[in-house]
Parts: sequence; C-alpha cells; structure tokens
Amino acid sequence: MKVLYAIQGTGNGHVSRANEIIPFLEKKCDLDILLSGTQADVGLNYPIKFKMKGLCFIFGKKGGVDMYKTFKQMQSKKFLSEIKLLPVEEYDLVINDFEPVSAWACRLKNVPCIGMSHQWAVLHKDAPKPASKDLFGTMILRHYAPCKTGVGFHFKPYGENIFTPVIKREIRNAPKKNLGHYTVYLPAYSDKKLIAFLSVFKNIQWQIFSKHTKKSYTAGNCSIKPVSTAEFTESFTTCEGVICGAGFETPAEALQMGKKLLVVPMKHQYEQHLNAAGAQDLGVPVIKSLKKKHLHKVENWLKEKNALQIYFPDETEKIIDLVLAMPAVKIVDKKPAKSLPANGILLPRWV
Repeated sequence: MKVLYAIQGTGNGHVSRANEIIPFLEKKCDLDILLSGTQADVGLNYPIKFKMKGLCFIFGKKGGVDMYKTFKQMQSKKFLSEIKLLPVEEYDLVINDFEPVSAWACRLKNVPCIGMSHQWAVLHKDAPKPASKDLFGTMILRHYAPCKTGVGFHFKPYGENIFTPVIKREIRNAPKKNLGHYTVYLPAYSDKKLIAFLSVFKNIQWQIFSKHTKKSYTAGNCSIKPVSTAEFTESFTTCEGVICGAGFETPAEALQMGKKLLVVPMKHQYEQHLNAAGAQDLGVPVIKSLKKKHLHKVENWLKEKNALQIYFPDETEKIIDLVLAMPAVKIVDKKPAKSLPANGILLPRWV
C-alpha cells in the first residue's frame, strides 16, 4: 500500500508524535511524508518528500494568536496552488494529522484520507468542553483539514477510536529526577511579561524557554533560553513542575512523568480551551492568563506537594494497524468536492 503521511508543522506536538509513528508506518507500507507550516521548533527525523507552506497560526506576545499576522500569511493563491498540485491521486491512502493541503486535495480529487490527530478527538460529543462555546473556533477545527473518518488522541479514551497520547521515547524512558527548578514554555507571551509575572515568586528557579530570543540570559531568578529540543528535554525531565500552554503533548508528557502541571490556554485558540477543559477533567489547575489576579492560584500550586501522575500505555502500533485496516470505500465521497476552501467558509474572501 502506498501511503502519504501528512503532518501539520505548526506547534511541536504534531512533529513529536510523527517521529514516534513513522517507524511503524515504514514497516507496514510504502511511505512518503508531507510537512506543512513553519512554527515547530522540533525537527522531523525522517526525509520529507513534500514541504508545503500550508496554513498556520502565528504566535503573538500577549498570550494568544497574532490574528493579523496569521491572516496575512494565509495567501489564498499559494494555498490553492499547493492543493491543486499535490499528487494525492498517486496514493492508496493519505493519513492526515490536521494538515490542510492534503486534506483539501483529497476532498477535491476523491482520494481516501483518514484523520489521525488530537483535533479529531477534541470535538467528540463526549470530550470535555469549556463553559463558553466558540462557534468560529469549532468551525475552524471542523473545516481546517476535513476528513470523513479518523482516529484521535486525548487525555482519556472518550469514545470509539479515541486513544490516549503517544508519548515520545525519550520521555517514556527517562529516569525520574527532581532538581527543584520549574520549566516554563508559553510561546505566546513575551519574555518581559513572563519575567514580570514569575519573578514575584522569589524562591523559585524558573527555566523559561522562549521563541523570542536567540541567546540565553538571566533576569533575577529567571533563566531564559531559546527553544532547543535537547535543552528543553533536559530541563523538563529534571524539573519539579511545568507551566505551559494548553497544548496536548507537553501536558501529557508532564502527566506521564508525574511532574506538577499548570496550564495557561492561549487566547483566540479554541483548541487550547478544549484541551484545558480536558486537563481540568483530570484535576490539572488552569489559569486564563498571566494577570496579577491569578498570582494566588500559582502560589497555591507551588505549595502543593503532590503531583498528578497518569500512565499512558504505548498503543502506537495498534493504532497504526487500525488506520491501515480502515476500508477505503467508507472514506471517499461518491462525488469529489466541487469547490476549494477559498470559495467556502475557511478563508476570508479578501485574503
């Protein structure tokens, strides 16, 4: 079977998960890899056949997505060109991790496409939801990379074909250590904001990994470092606790290792608010922002002695076997799509 594995390159979680999944796919099929997006700090360890611009969300410095820069880089002509030129018809199956170019190309050309992503799981009717609904955010999740069927990853198996997280080997096999520091990864906040908020806690050593600096420096009890996979993993596996955005992989890895965990969902990113609801369902504390009114919640968290630990079983090969066995007849439409997303609801007409 000839398979294209299409990976979203915005954020580190998709790429980290792909590095664990690809070895199993290589054993079971004739595999090519597509990567789109520009924001990941983690490198893919395997050859990439198709490198696409795709669509991605640009992080800001005030706790959320920079909507202006995000829409500005959504060059509809480039995106539509990538969709039309991608030869998905040469593959028996496309496995899609929230990757828009291949998903829309499959929809246009009527090629089997199976979703295999965290995003597939968060919209399940039984998955936790935040108190405030976001219709636009839900629309983006449903139509950004549309697939007729799929499997999903979440903190709990909330429904059929939903599995617990794929934990990368260096985390799953890491010895449990606690050197007393706290690891921070909040890429949507500026260094200045993080230092101002965290330096209030004088007796804590903060190791902050930043997308906004190229050199390491120290400000009081805050050590700021550019994002490096090796340095982050060392800090993460030896810390006492983790403060991070409400992504999926980093919180899951913290829970797997039994690290104290506090999450701060990104503004204008509905998926992160869905994730935060899932984390709260497990008992993980969540704060909405780095405002002074939340300092007492962080202080209470720092005083907490016990950390939540959840063991996520390694089911990666089982999931791959399930995906490859899904019958193609149920995945494709009788008629291919007549229009591309720029003519529908995904992209603003003025882009």
